[in-house]
Amino acid sequence: MHTELPAFTPPTGLRNAHLQSMLNSLGPRPWQVNRRSAGMTARSQPLVLNGEHQGKLVKLLAHFDQVERSNQRLAILLHGWEGSIESTYLLSAANHLYRQGFNILRLNLRDHGESFHLNDTTFNSTLSEEVATAIADFLARHPHRDRYLAGYSLGGNFALRIAADAGEALSLSAVAAICPPVDPAHAMKRIMEGAIYRDYFLDKWSGSLKKKLHYFPELLEHNALPRFKSLAALNDYFVSTFTPFQHAAEYFADYALYEDRLTALSVPSYLITSEDDPIVPVSDLALINRPAALKVEVTKFGGHCGFIENYRLESWSDRCLSLIFNHHQNTPESAHC
Repeated sequence: MHTELPAFTPPTGLRNAHLQSMLNSLGPRPWQVNRRSAGMTARSQPLVLNGEHQGKLVKLLAHFDQVERSNQRLAILLHGWEGSIESTYLLSAANHLYRQGFNILRLNLRDHGESFHLNDTTFNSTLSEEVATAIADFLARHPHRDRYLAGYSLGGNFALRIAADAGEALSLSAVAAICPPVDPAHAMKRIMEGAIYRDYFLDKWSGSLKKKLHYFPELLEHNALPRFKSLAALNDYFVSTFTPFQHAAEYFADYALYEDRLTALSVPSYLITSEDDPIVPVSDLALINRPAALKVEVTKFGGHCGFIENYRLESWSDRCLSLIFNHHQNTPESAHC
């Protein structure tokens, strides 16, 4: 059912976990990826897709990158928390697949990218139903025979939940999740313990909530977001104020992948992560009751969604996605890697 993936063997100078994690989106790589993907992004079609959450209409922003020649292969890509369809790692993967002839759907989660104005309630990480139904809306407009789904970090968590809940309904051919949080509470604890990641997400998340309140000030009774000195305080406030959950532990448990959450998975799926991930503990993999459809690939190095394999700053995970998707294709098209 599954295919074997190549070994990830970065040079010694690129083996630090934090360097791997940051190089994927910082330094010279954004410029490099933006330049390489300019041909693809120049042809991108912005779309607003209709999803649904508990019977309520939800609108999600996406870009459709369609190759010039007609084909039946579609790769759907989901970014991570506080990322977007313009994130470097997502553009890198999209362009790699695009150059091999895949059509690409880059989909923003609610309140990510430039989508804060589209819905009058806030994003939270449990909302996989609206992403699945938005994908269904796209496929009704643009049918494809081969349909692949991949996500990074929180997007990978979404991808596996969507595959377990709606993979057959969406006729997904294969799914890949790069460094998804298995136990979100444990991942958040890791973020809060690392000053670089803690400060980054505190600033980004606070900024996102301020943007949301700019469009919908009625979401807060006093129309002003308090100042938070810690992610823990912001988590507690956010959950009790903007979600139906009573406390953060209940919220995190609702979108965890542990125990039997993935037992209904029947689509060929890949969970790719690293032993040295500074955010998602590799030990959490033991908490998953793994179905036969799930293949887990653990590398020694790679950091969090890094997997930079050489000094040209090329991505091993990009290559893995093309190998996986080509392996599981249903149409008689030539495969490349």
